[in-house]
Amino acid sequence: MKPYIPDELPIEDLDYKELFKLVGNANAELARYDGLLQGITNPDVMLSPLTTQEAVLSSKIEGTQATVDEVLEHEAGIIKEPEKEKDIQEILNYRMALLISREYLDEYPIRLGFICELHKILLNSVRGQDKTPGAFRLDQNWIGKEGCKIEEATFVPPSPLILTEFLEKWEKYTCYDDSDFLLQMAIVHAQFELLHPFKDGNGRIGRLLIPLFLFQKKTLSQPMFYLSEYLEAHREEYYERLKSISQDGDWTGWIIFFLKAVTMQAKDNSARVKSIMALYEETKIKIQETTHSQYAVYLLDAIFDKPIFKASDLVKKLNEKHDIHIKTTPGLLRQLKEVGILKDLQSASGSRSAVLYFPQLVNIADGR
Repeated sequence: MKPYIPDELPIEDLDYKELFKLVGNANAELARYDGLLQGITNPDVMLSPLTTQEAVLSSKIEGTQATVDEVLEHEAGIIKEPEKEKDIQEILNYRMALLISREYLDEYPIRLGFICELHKILLNSVRGQDKTPGAFRLDQNWIGKEGCKIEEATFVPPSPLILTEFLEKWEKYTCYDDSDFLLQMAIVHAQFELLHPFKDGNGRIGRLLIPLFLFQKKTLSQPMFYLSEYLEAHREEYYERLKSISQDGDWTGWIIFFLKAVTMQAKDNSARVKSIMALYEETKIKIQETTHSQYAVYLLDAIFDKPIFKASDLVKKLNEKHDIHIKTTPGLLRQLKEVGILKDLQSASGSRSAVLYFPQLVNIADGR
């Protein structure tokens, strides 16, 4: 099989008649979702569990097996299955890349150098760390069954001899304003996947680019639109649509799939954000009524930010961040347990701190 020769950007000969109705629906649903985001005063805190869920699902497409619960438990110091340590680290790396991206995009547009920095973060101390993290490939690679020869490959990305040229054209296209930003996002994502510029981690970087691009184009007020849940649920079609571009030049078919994904995911994301917002308001009232504490809102934000946590860590955090005395927080946590807001995941024992969790938020984050 010969290496794929990428199409020039912007893509010509799209079936706009078929695309524009879907574009309208997708933009409308995305706008509704963004309206919710704009109504949240502290989205980083309230939507922290959704960021973790995105990291879990994007990594799952690449073969990791850890769940949202396991990642949150790991951060709280509970390790139930040591063999999942590497999977969990991959997910934590992905989440770190998401968080760093937001800070970068406040000042700069998407650039190839920055993408290389994100790639370094993704592959730090995990599978693929021996595959030149942070550097575009200099060798020909291919995709197929493990151990297959290039002749047996299902896809052969572009030759490294032309890779730099097409990456620079791709970067230039991300700064160009095409007829519609969602349609353009579909092309940006697919072209990156087809260029397959790294030896490993291309899929995760490509999915990370979705909210970053939409934020750069001001289609989103926060870079917090996560598509991996839909792509994981439709994994086979996702790869088939990308394959149809390389084999048949079917960009319209791919964009139709992508726009449907955005429409459905925006609806699901909106429903989940509404659930989290409602839970936040309900819990705020309940904590205030239960504790009558001036620190109620700090406690509320802390358990939303980390819905599974070591009690001693929370005591320390609230003391350092809000100057709440270390003897005050344990009593507040005990009151929240008594009314059922928090539950024990691991009881205190000797010098070992208790691990508590916020079941209602964990269930929403995990899609339950």
